[in-house]
Amino acid sequence: MEGHKRLNLGKKGEEKAEKFLKRKGYRILERNFRIKGGEIDIVAEKGGEIVFVEVRTRSSDDFMSPVESLTPAKREKLRRAAEVFLISRGLELNPCRFDFVSIVKDGSRYKIEHLENVYI
Repeated sequence: MEGHKRLNLGKKGEEKAEKFLKRKGYRILERNFRIKGGEIDIVAEKGGEIVFVEVRTRSSDDFMSPVESLTPAKREKLRRAAEVFLISRGLELNPCRFDFVSIVKDGSRYKIEHLENVYI
């Protein structure tokens, strides 16, 4: 049951992140772009730039902050998935960047933090 609750929290976080980004003027191109061994939560576009967004959702009682959970192995998987996305869409020459959306659920409230152009 614990894994099911975590999946639901993650899905809810991605929905919140998508709405948040849309309000900031991002156009959502795709959600949950998957390749073998990797996934990008949200692919968006803003100002002619492709933005790959990693969303991390945690409850306030988790021991690790969402940003700390982005391991070097996960970063490499994001890079590979982004490369496949760009090539498969014929966009490999487009400017792109990686953003990070951290969501912490505390009771019924969600705290959202958006870090643009994070090093991946």
